[in-house]
Amino acid sequence: MSALDKLFETPGAKLIGYVPAGYPTIEGAKQIIKAMVDGGVDAIEVGFPYSDPVMDGPTIQEAADKSLANGTNANDVMETLKYAATLAPSVIMSYWNPIEKYGVEKFASDMAAAGGSGTITPDLTVEEAGPWLEACKSHSLNPIFVIAPSSNDQRLERVVKNCGGFVYAASIMGVTGARASVSSAAESLVGRARKFTNLPISVGLGVSTPEQAEGVAKYANGVIVGSAFINAVAKAADFESGLEAVRQLASELKAGISK
Repeated sequence: MSALDKLFETPGAKLIGYVPAGYPTIEGAKQIIKAMVDGGVDAIEVGFPYSDPVMDGPTIQEAADKSLANGTNANDVMETLKYAATLAPSVIMSYWNPIEKYGVEKFASDMAAAGGSGTITPDLTVEEAGPWLEACKSHSLNPIFVIAPSSNDQRLERVVKNCGGFVYAASIMGVTGARASVSSAAESLVGRARKFTNLPISVGLGVSTPEQAEGVAKYANGVIVGSAFINAVAKAADFESGLEAVRQLASELKAGISK
């Protein structure tokens, strides 16, 4: 059983925070992770920066670009994961190309050695995931797939039955990014997915305020926040102020979820 599995066995919805490794620097990403956990984040998603992030909106794309410009590589991602896992249950979020390039078996082995609980693979379909599922099983990792409002029930059943840790429910048909409201499609999607799995279901894409987090926590087991944390850093006068903004935002989101 992974640290992520154990986390979701405890009562209450969980707050999951995302940051790309290497943003705004290698060490800076670790400091952001520490600030998120200090503020109340329960689990961490370490982003593997990639040049063609089809699921990500402008905020995360810009953060990934900055990370890549810093020379962030796969070893840096693993080192960031290793640090994050000392603070909270942690996963990597990565598109398939970097994993395939790294080597499927080696990626899973190195992730497990770093203390990671699993990987979110937004562009990997279950039909093409055989080698990845085998590697995850061999190293006791959680394969986390993404479901969307457009998924029919047959598709939902197939996807969730191949998930571990939690199911990632995309709240909208679109890309990541803070929004004024969370789509009502998210609650319907979670309800439909629950017909086919007892796994926790976490909702991402668009959550940025305590009020939104509170709303999502009423029907989901996890609330995923990424762009809002990156914005807190990007818009701050300096990095130290950004870290404080991250801590404050995490605290406010956690309070909303806990209502």
